Amino acid sequence: MKMWAGRFKKDVDTRVNDFNSSISFDCRMYREDITGSIAHATMLGECGIIPKEDSEKIITALRGILADLDSGALEIDPEAEDIHMFVEEVLTSRIGDAGKRLHTARSRNDQVALDIRMYLMGQIEEIKVLVLDLLEVIAKKAKLHAADVMPGYTHLQRAQPVTFGHYILAYASMLMRDYDRICDTKRRTNVMPLGSGALASTTYPICRERVAELLGFDSVTENSIDGVSDRDFVLELAFDLSTLMMHMSRFSEEIILWCSSEYGFCDLDDAYSTGSSIMPQKKNPDVAELVRGKTGRVYGSLTTLLTMMKSLPLAYNKDMQEDKEVIFDAIDNTKIALEVFTKMFDTMTVRSEVLRRAASKGFINATDCADYMVKKGLPFRSAYKIVGQLVGYCTDNGKTLEELTLDEYRALSDIFDEDVYAAIDLDTCVNGRSVRGGPAAASVARQISLVEDFITKAKTE
Repeated sequence: MKMWAGRFKKDVDTRVNDFNSSISFDCRMYREDITGSIAHATMLGECGIIPKEDSEKIITALRGILADLDSGALEIDPEAEDIHMFVEEVLTSRIGDAGKRLHTARSRNDQVALDIRMYLMGQIEEIKVLVLDLLEVIAKKAKLHAADVMPGYTHLQRAQPVTFGHYILAYASMLMRDYDRICDTKRRTNVMPLGSGALASTTYPICRERVAELLGFDSVTENSIDGVSDRDFVLELAFDLSTLMMHMSRFSEEIILWCSSEYGFCDLDDAYSTGSSIMPQKKNPDVAELVRGKTGRVYGSLTTLLTMMKSLPLAYNKDMQEDKEVIFDAIDNTKIALEVFTKMFDTMTVRSEVLRRAASKGFINATDCADYMVKKGLPFRSAYKIVGQLVGYCTDNGKTLEELTLDEYRALSDIFDEDVYAAIDLDTCVNGRSVRGGPAAASVARQISLVEDFITKAKTE
């Protein structure tokens, strides 16, 4: 018998039951559902809305149900409509009529709004830890390779010299923004909706603030209609995870390129690589490729949520049941991607000598050559043109700027002198860029310190 069957004269079609059921995915919120119900029952008893002895019976029984579910002594019934009805049915079977008082002054609409907020806040905390883990690995690797010169790229073409430490710290900057965004989303999720009822609150003299206090919420929702129909916090988290996965996908693409024979910058540990069923020589970056692929799946969750919500009238609509499967999927995929990617990156070998060799090609010190001339008084555009001619000459003659003779330099401008070779040395080029945020050793050290301070602060908050 359905809890809401009193109004109906015939049973619901079994196919509608299957279509309507959410137990297969909302069962993961059983802890939040029971914890919320314990707080609700406590408040009902304290406010005298239900007898104190019934409140105590309900609380004791709910704790027993939670313990039995945690231990496996009680299994969730897959035939139940949802986790809320399952818990209430078990409660009533254990303590009788007292259990029927639990749903006084609440609706499944505000109950599910409470459960999903509580669940997402817990998941946000787990994701924050995983982001910090990856930041720690990046900071550690940046220290190891702070002085390893490599080419920086624009348009996938060698552009200017940087270091490997400087390069990967760019991803640390992205991840710190991701962390801040997720924290900000949690702040807006941390608002207690119970007491909104189905949409118009309740005539019972409940104390919403007491429930918020018991559950650790910062505040309560201020409009009962919005309290049950708001899913902005789900959308925000889906966006946050999409952006985080986008950053990890970009990082993965770099690693895929770096591990190719054409680049050879890095080598993945065997534990985080796979082989081929037909080509025995292959060592494939499947972890990085899967992170890149699963990014699209997380994007799909965001698109589903936005599409689901875009034309819903107030207040609650059954469409909103679709929020859980997709956000759960986005969370699951982001968490496993973070876990495996972090371990893959931590065990990856960086070939510093190959980085240096690549940096010596592609004329990535051409801008420094132009700057050398500017510092001797030549306008930048004039210097730019002369260096462009030098690069063309080098290309025609199979040389680098370092390999040109002083006579070859002076054939285009007598401004050149012996000190040009020091000016275009790769280490000079890198360490000359000592402005805040640049690749010079002191700047990279500062960036590493900022990341480490960020991690320390985040762990103590």
